[in-house]
Formats: sequence, structure tokens, C-alpha cells
Amino acid sequence: MERVCFQLQVKPDRIAEYRQRHAAVWPDMLVALKRTGWNNYSLFLREDGLLIGYVETPSIADAQAAMAQTEVNERWQTEMGEFFVDLDVPPDEGFLRLTEVFHLEDQLAALADDAPAPTEPPH
Repeated sequence: MERVCFQLQVKPDRIAEYRQRHAAVWPDMLVALKRTGWNNYSLFLREDGLLIGYVETPSIADAQAAMAQTEVNERWQTEMGEFFVDLDVPPDEGFLRLTEVFHLEDQLAALADDAPAPTEPPH
């Protein structure tokens, strides 16, 4: 599973409306996201408009391509595009992907893999 974190910048004068739009996303958009592999998807918005998104998916490229084939995504991206600073492509194509530098479960799994096998106590 690919873990993807990304950022965008919401225009300061559009922050309240952006929050409002995401409080009740269109049902057909929600269903399309889930069907195309957008799992555990969250958006976080800072007071100055910094938007951080997180999604888990087998492939972000495949998830984006599948969403691009839906009619609802085209409508949503067209409406949402006006909310962002310096964005000349649809938001789902223009986000800045962040590099993951730490994941607790991965490091714990590596520890478990490196641990010596338990030995039986002497009889």
C-alpha cells in the first residue's frame, strides 16, 4: 500500500468556503474516490491555507487515472481549482507530493525482522 502525503495552498479569501465545501462533499464524489482506490483519505487545513492531504492506495498513479475517467471528478476539479494559489492544472494533478521520512510500523517491522530467533532454554 502506497502512503501519499501532499500539499497545496488555499487562497486566504477562500478558506471558509473551502472548509464548507469539504464538510459535505458530493455523495457521488465520495463513492468515486473509494471505488478508485483512495483509502484512508484525509485533508488537513492550517489557518493560513496550507492544505495537507494524506491517502493510502495501491498506486497513486492508478488512483488518479481512474478518477480522471469519472464525470464527477471533472466537475469537482473544475470547481475546486479556483480555491488554490498558483495552480494552472486541476488540483488532483497539481499537488506537491511530500517524501515520507518516517513510518513507525515500517521501522517496528524492520526491528522484528532483525531480531534473533528465540532459542530454547537449556534442559
